Amino acid sequence: MEDPTRDLTRPILTYGTLACSLVLVLVAWNTPVPHTDLPTILTATALTACWIAWWVDLHPGWQHRSGLMAVFLTGLILLGLWLAWCSPLFGIYTWSGYLFIGYAVRGMWPLAVVAPVAAVNAFAQVGGWVTFAGDDGIVIYLAVLVCNLLIAETMTLIGIRADRRSQSREDRIDALAEANAKLAAALKENAGLHAQLLVQAHEAGVLNERQRMAGEIHDVLAQGLTGIVTQLEAAESHPAERDRHLVAAKRLARESLSEARRSVQALRPQHLDAARLPEALDEVVRAWAGIHGVRADLTVTGTARPMLPDIETTLLRTAQEALANVARHAAAGRVGLTLSYMEDLITLDVRDDGAGFDPDAPREVTENGGFGLHAMRERLSRIAGTLEVESEPGGGTAISACVPAIAIGAA
Repeated sequence: MEDPTRDLTRPILTYGTLACSLVLVLVAWNTPVPHTDLPTILTATALTACWIAWWVDLHPGWQHRSGLMAVFLTGLILLGLWLAWCSPLFGIYTWSGYLFIGYAVRGMWPLAVVAPVAAVNAFAQVGGWVTFAGDDGIVIYLAVLVCNLLIAETMTLIGIRADRRSQSREDRIDALAEANAKLAAALKENAGLHAQLLVQAHEAGVLNERQRMAGEIHDVLAQGLTGIVTQLEAAESHPAERDRHLVAAKRLARESLSEARRSVQALRPQHLDAARLPEALDEVVRAWAGIHGVRADLTVTGTARPMLPDIETTLLRTAQEALANVARHAAAGRVGLTLSYMEDLITLDVRDDGAGFDPDAPREVTENGGFGLHAMRERLSRIAGTLEVESEPGGGTAISACVPAIAIGAA
């Protein structure tokens, strides 16, 4: 889009210089300045004004039609030559032809169109047709024409470069505006995604906490209550050992209550508070063996080292759940646990010589149980761990928990 100021400047300069030239011709009518007859001058002036008004002022949309602009410029140059022939004083007007070059021509074409406009100006500047009648008129005309061409071509080239720089700036501004619009849209979209992610993170956090509490309830309350029920049933079945079973039931009740409180507060198991994982596992194994009267052994391989609390807690809970499953279902005579420290992994293997089961047909999860293996897998998956189970009816059971070995301070 052209500058509105230029739109006003062009007609003012064009019609103004044309009118001034006509006035000067009339004022200098009785001077030695050469000129033709008055009707011819008035006709040429009127035709020039009408030509410009028709092509530019009355039909501004034709500016972008190159074929019509070529006709307009050709007529404008010929009319300018006619006026210069009528009187050299019209040279005041003919220079305004340069104003229409940028209006009607694009690209590098203005450099070519400048030449005929400069030729008309040079013709008026040397005195019009009288110069060609005198000696060396052609030589004088050519010298003036060369000067006009040098100046006009230089100024036109500068103008073209300035227009290109201006267009380049406009293009960059448009590109920046488009990029800003896209950025604003992306930021708006990102804000929506961020809000959605916050909602999903909250929901995931709630679900994860529910799963944690479910696992804790199963690992702590369910195991403890099952052990208490087992001891009470044993007390009823074996009156001679009633006191021992009641003592064991009380001990399980106190430990379960303590662990339940710690679970609600998301604290580490009590066994891990004052001992490392191998010692805590050994304490759990010996206590379990004493309560259930089943031989249980713990073997530790590799170099034991402190791990992240979540890893040690998960392995301890896995061992407790595995031992609880043995007590409830296996009727085993011996249990072996192996804790293996490797470079990148820690494994916990629990083997028994009990009744076993078919892994392809695990117990259905009901209110009476069946949640043990599922709970172990969920707990292990939260720390990128895995659980493998091998068993067959009458052939005992072996489970293997594998977790990443991330030592305290490794991060």
